[in-house]
Amino acid sequence: MSRIGKLPIALPQGVEVNRNDKTGVITVKGPKGELQQYVDTAIGCEVENGYLKLTRPTDQKRHRALHGLYRALLNNMVTGVSQGFEIKQELVGVGYRAQATGQQLELSLGYSHNIVFEFPKEISVETVSEKGKNPLIILRGIDKQLLGMVANKIRSYRKPEPYKGKGIRFVGEIVRKKAGKSAEK
Repeated sequence: MSRIGKLPIALPQGVEVNRNDKTGVITVKGPKGELQQYVDTAIGCEVENGYLKLTRPTDQKRHRALHGLYRALLNNMVTGVSQGFEIKQELVGVGYRAQATGQQLELSLGYSHNIVFEFPKEISVETVSEKGKNPLIILRGIDKQLLGMVANKIRSYRKPEPYKGKGIRFVGEIVRKKAGKSAEK
């Protein structure tokens, strides 16, 4: 058995899981919202005693791979609709600023122009600027895949560079620094 796939998914209070057998789409509803995911029809899905269990028909390599994949995706969906996800990013650099207004984020990253980023409606954004600390961008949402894609798109505007460490990085991320040029004697 797949180590990941065989683990049951605990369903918190207020979370419902429904499967449409014709299309293979699983819908997860919870207090924070609703998510849908296509699951291959070969993978079985059962709800028993407050747990969601996935089964596979054979030990073929394809079925083993899909078993673990869909278990991980459904676990992320259950966590998203019950608790939600949050990603924090910090802007490291002199004069780097971020300002959120509604579903737009305006970034000042040392370019000749400001960058305006439009967010999907599923994601909420908040910015925190305290004196003496790096500005923070806080992203929240229920879809882990979409949240990660948006966070990486923001990071791509100014990736952390290895000499001074300036750029947009995730909170807690460690950037390895290079020595740079040494002065001749």
